[in-house]
Amino acid sequence: MDAADWVGLGNLFALARMVEEHGAVVAEGHEGVQRLYERGTRLYDGSPRTRHITANTVIEMVPTGEEAMARSSYVVFQGVDGFPLQPIITGRYRDRFARGDGGWHFTERGFFVDQVGDLSRHLTWELPS
Repeated sequence: MDAADWVGLGNLFALARMVEEHGAVVAEGHEGVQRLYERGTRLYDGSPRTRHITANTVIEMVPTGEEAMARSSYVVFQGVDGFPLQPIITGRYRDRFARGDGGWHFTERGFFVDQVGDLSRHLTWELPS
């Protein structure tokens, strides 16, 4: 995300869907995820000028060993010309993984928003209330 590698994000979530906190699917598969980030993120000379910090990750294995779930917290910082470095959003991820032929892969990423700052220089759309 911070490198604006939309193809790489599409690859990472190629077998997954992204859902918002109320369960609505916002993107699915490589093309859907790539398109979500390409269309939704403001860039400054090719970079969103952000730093996503993910912390306190807890991973739980399903007893079969073929699936796992993870929960973590995130904070996103951004700094651009005329907008000093500051946190712009915090929340939680709820991720699901499955083991496949190529190893582990995402099957779902859930986004939960806890606090919102000034996202006007980061997103091209507004978060729903």
